[in-house]
Amino acid sequence: MGKRGLIRAALLCVLILLAVLIVTQLVTRDRDPAPREERLTVPEGWRASQVYAAGDKALGLDRGSTERAARKSKLKLPAEADGNPEGYLFPATYPVTEDSGVRSLLSFMVNTANSTFAETGLSEAAERSGLSVYETVALASIVQAEADTPEDMGRVARVVHNRLEQDMALQMDSTLNYALKRSSLDTSHGDTRIDSPYNTYQRRGLPPTPIGNPGPDALRAVARPPEGDWLYFVTVRPGDTRFTSDHAEHERNVEEFNRVQREDGSGS
Repeated sequence: MGKRGLIRAALLCVLILLAVLIVTQLVTRDRDPAPREERLTVPEGWRASQVYAAGDKALGLDRGSTERAARKSKLKLPAEADGNPEGYLFPATYPVTEDSGVRSLLSFMVNTANSTFAETGLSEAAERSGLSVYETVALASIVQAEADTPEDMGRVARVVHNRLEQDMALQMDSTLNYALKRSSLDTSHGDTRIDSPYNTYQRRGLPPTPIGNPGPDALRAVARPPEGDWLYFVTVRPGDTRFTSDHAEHERNVEEFNRVQREDGSGS
């Protein structure tokens, strides 16, 4: 083959390669892209309102869409919940794709909660304490909100049980925070006088619903709390929660808590 023949052959090879590349690009462009997958993480203790907002964002929905879907969806909730999934939107990480629907995501959370409740023996714990499973979930949500560390959760659960058994008001700041839609360490005398079914300073017993979504540690603490006669507790500083059955000792612990708050510039 002469020099011109070699050049023509080389050019032909280049043209064939370009044609193949063009066809490949056209096929790839026309093919559906791989479905995008993200993840929605629900931290332990999040309230339903926080889960709804995160769901709207993860699914690219208008604000309020997840909450409306929760009200309309037939989720596997106890009759006591009256359609409110608070406490049953289980803390975990959930896959979210472009094909994910808000109702399927909510069902996934509730089904995960029910499975975990069964695994942790919540029904047996409820029966032993004379509570319903729904009330036990409410108790676990208080433990989740009140305990400073996972190690403290069992003793917080015992305090709640002891107060219920003695028909004492629970006096939990976490339930006030839920009523006031806030999170705060600073509870005023006025806060304890608000007219709300979640005001456990004025109303005895558990709040009417859970106040958040408890995680596995809180559930295990409620299912198997340690023995103890504690009636009071206060977290004086991080890592230093003091439990006692003596009211005078508790008042001294509260005074120290207030002193620490003042020194930190956090109020009293």
